[in-house]
Amino acid sequence: MLKLHYNLEKVSLGMVAAIIVAALIGGAVEIAPLFTIDETVAIPDDLRPHTPLELAGREIYMREGCYACHSQMVRALADEIDRYGPYSLAGESAYDHPMLWGSKRTGPDLARLGDKYSDDWHVVHLADPRSVVPASIMPAYPWLTTSLDTENLSAQLATLARLGVPYSDEMIANAMRDALAQSRPDSDGAADVAARYGESVAIRAFDGNSSRLTEMDALVAYLQSLGTLTKAAHETLAPEATQ
Repeated sequence: MLKLHYNLEKVSLGMVAAIIVAALIGGAVEIAPLFTIDETVAIPDDLRPHTPLELAGREIYMREGCYACHSQMVRALADEIDRYGPYSLAGESAYDHPMLWGSKRTGPDLARLGDKYSDDWHVVHLADPRSVVPASIMPAYPWLTTSLDTENLSAQLATLARLGVPYSDEMIANAMRDALAQSRPDSDGAADVAARYGESVAIRAFDGNSSRLTEMDALVAYLQSLGTLTKAAHETLAPEATQ
């Protein structure tokens, strides 16, 4: 075998051909399962898409590079389940484009972050991380108090709808209105947000000030939604815990 490899190295075209064949085989092994992904990944019946405000927060999360230090995938290991909660299911990310599972944890995993801390905690933590976590190395994001640009939300929902996310025409048409209403629980549109996205959707002034809609509102709304879009993971872990 070593002699064959040695002889192959002396023939440059042969070496190139061998590399191409090896790459094709490896690629086929990785790509082939994707053709059956619709059959192998079950989308939970109760999975809901992000609201326009949460979706805007997700865009800010990506814009600020939060995914570089925080994963959103709890692995099926006992210590991770004990620390973060039920392990992640592929179906939970069915509506995520792109998915944000991540592979690096400079900070903790955020897959089950929703409702773990209060809105006030998140606001303070994002503005000045070390005021609540003295040992934190996370940078501060004081500029999140700027007004949120909602002009492109309808277009974003429409694009995701073409990719299979179940946004209705009504959701798309009311995206800007729903984003504002979700941060104003006493507004006339708050009930419409609940009607379109479910009663479990958090509707409140996330940054503590309902007089204006900010990037902080959007990012906190997104963080509070993580792990709350479906109960599938909790229901999957419960039977296993009783065995």
